[in-house]
Amino acid sequence: MKKWIYLGALILFTGLNACQNAQHKNEPLSEKVKQEFRRSWQGYKAYAWGHDVLKPLSKNHSDWYAESLHISPIDAFSTMMVMGLDQEAEEVHQYMLSKVHFDKDLEVKTFEVNIRILGGLLAMYQYTEDEKVLDLARDFGDRMLAAFNSPTGIPYYWFNLKTEKAKGAEVNVAEAGSYMLEMGVLSHFTRNPKYYKAAKKASKAIYDRRSEIGLIGERINVETGEWTDERSHVGCCIDSYLEYLYKSWLLFGDAEAKTMWENSIAAINKYVAENHKNGFWYGQANMQTGEMMNRIVTLYDAYFPALLAVSGDVERAEQLQDSWNRLWDKNRLEPKVYDYGLDSITNPGYDLNPEIIESAYYLYKITGKEKYRQMNEKYFADLLEFCKNDVAFHAMQNVTTKKPADNMPTFFFAETLKYLYLTFSAEDEDFLDEHVFSTEAHPFIKNRFKPNNLTN
Repeated sequence: MKKWIYLGALILFTGLNACQNAQHKNEPLSEKVKQEFRRSWQGYKAYAWGHDVLKPLSKNHSDWYAESLHISPIDAFSTMMVMGLDQEAEEVHQYMLSKVHFDKDLEVKTFEVNIRILGGLLAMYQYTEDEKVLDLARDFGDRMLAAFNSPTGIPYYWFNLKTEKAKGAEVNVAEAGSYMLEMGVLSHFTRNPKYYKAAKKASKAIYDRRSEIGLIGERINVETGEWTDERSHVGCCIDSYLEYLYKSWLLFGDAEAKTMWENSIAAINKYVAENHKNGFWYGQANMQTGEMMNRIVTLYDAYFPALLAVSGDVERAEQLQDSWNRLWDKNRLEPKVYDYGLDSITNPGYDLNPEIIESAYYLYKITGKEKYRQMNEKYFADLLEFCKNDVAFHAMQNVTTKKPADNMPTFFFAETLKYLYLTFSAEDEDFLDEHVFSTEAHPFIKNRFKPNNLTN
């Protein structure tokens, strides 16, 4: 009799275990992404709280400048809200109010703090409607305006938060013209058009200096307006300038920005797009002649299928995403720099970048094709296998050898995990239709930004 009781208990125990394992296996991927976000956030809190960045391998931290600007919490907040992590989000919200101010004698990079700090604070205000958060954003925006006081209206590379002195006359185009979204949102929330006017003036200064064939270069002098690098492409160092032309139309209804985008993309598709034996790519052409100069791309360039898709060019978006996906498959992670002409890696690093994941998300939502969801399942699985550690996730020095790097950029919180979560979340099916993402993936609700005289 005892034998049968024992066997019955064993069968019951085994059945419960099998059931629990099945439940775990069938757990929604969105929940798994959320768990990894929470685990990584706990790692940040344990080893980097109060600092800009977690160093996950050494269990340490680093700051971008001489003092922390609290970039990880500001960047992470909107993802917490998207994931429904209300407790973590409220902790960051209260931390911002009690600990954060910007009256610091620090020279900061105009582009980087715009997309992370100003964008993150504006997203926080959108979710909380806390006027004290808006005051922080307004204060930051006012300090940042000093960078735009150049002869061309294109912002300087650096500005000092306290003295508001600016310097750094040579900038790349992304650093020159990626402000319309954040500063437009700030103008809307504060009912003061000065921010958007400054941002749009900078973008127009770039556009108005395009060549006779409609292309822009990579680098420009903000004082003279002269091009210092005439390579034209869609990738790193130009990318978000193009992104914000279209998205300023999408969020604010700025018809002039739409025209700037349409003229720009027409020239790009004529001279920069290329059907190559190694795939469909966008290379680097001379802005004056349209002649292809090289076939180098960076992993940041993988945002472009998303922009093509959302702007209506799904065919090219799908072709380009297929090229990026094949590159990922070669090492099950993406190299930082790749020469598609030579089919060779020129920089093997990987910084937990979101761009290929972002594009798969956009294409999944826009086309409904399961292949794009499966791409993000694969990318997430590879991140878990190669980049997960006991604290959070780490970057890679080399995707071929899988040598790790002691770094976890703030955009891993802001972008990479957000796009993965939204790909798999059944509760957020219409999120892309209802929001416009900044280049740092801070989402802004479309119906809150009707076209008005503040942003046109």
